Amino acid sequence: MSTIIKEIQEALAVLSIPEKAEFFPKFFKTGKGEYGEGDLFLGVKVPDQRSVAKEYYSKISLEGLSTLLSSKYHEHRLTALFMLISKFEKTKDKAVKEEIIAFYLDHLPHVNNWDLVDSSCYKILGRYAYENGQEELLRNLSDSQEMWHKRIAVVGTMHYVKKGSFELTKEFVTKNLRHPHDLMHKANGWLLREMGQKNESELIHFLNKHYQEMPRTCLRYAIEKLDEEVRQDYLKGRI
Repeated sequence: MSTIIKEIQEALAVLSIPEKAEFFPKFFKTGKGEYGEGDLFLGVKVPDQRSVAKEYYSKISLEGLSTLLSSKYHEHRLTALFMLISKFEKTKDKAVKEEIIAFYLDHLPHVNNWDLVDSSCYKILGRYAYENGQEELLRNLSDSQEMWHKRIAVVGTMHYVKKGSFELTKEFVTKNLRHPHDLMHKANGWLLREMGQKNESELIHFLNKHYQEMPRTCLRYAIEKLDEEVRQDYLKGRI
C-alpha cells in the first residue's frame, strides 16, 4: 500500500462521527472521474461535502505531497497544493512554516499552471513574506529568468494588496510590463484589478502613468471593474 494511501487512512481513522468521513479527494481515480456521493473511498462511504476533507489535508506529510506534486495529472498537483495551504494555515510553529516555504520553493518546477499558481502562492508564499518581512523572497523570484517564477512573484503580492499595501505589486508589474508571454499580462492585469478594488485612486494613478505601454490583455484585466465610461476612455486612448 502506498504511503499516501496509508496516511489518508490514518487521517480518516481519527474521525469519530461516521457521516463526517469525507473523501480525500477526487484525484485517486486518476483521470477516471471524481468520487461522488455514495461511492466507497478506502472503505468509507463518501458524503458530498468537501469542506470536511480540508480539515484533514494538513495531516498528509510533505513526502506524500512531493509525490503528488510530481504527478503528471493536474488534479494531483492541484489537490496537493490545497493540502499544503491547509498545513501552512493550521500551523503556528514558525519553523514548520519555514519548512513549508522551503518545500514550496523546491517544488516550483511542478507549479507551472495558472490554476496552481492562483490557488497557492499568495496564500502561502505571499502571506509568509508579508507577515515576516521577507519581500526578498518575492523579489528574487521576480528577477528569475523563469516566467513561472515571475508570475508567482506577482501573484504572491495579492496578500499585500488585501492588506492595502500596493508598492510591491506596482514594482513587480512595472518591471514585467513588457514581458512577451500573455499569461504574465493576465497576472499583471489581475493584480492591478484587485488593487483597484481596494483603492481605485491607486489604480487610476498607475494607469495614467503606464496604460499606453501596457499590453492590451493586461489593460483589459486591469480596468475590468472600473465604470464603463472610464474603461472606454482608456481603451480609446490606445487607438
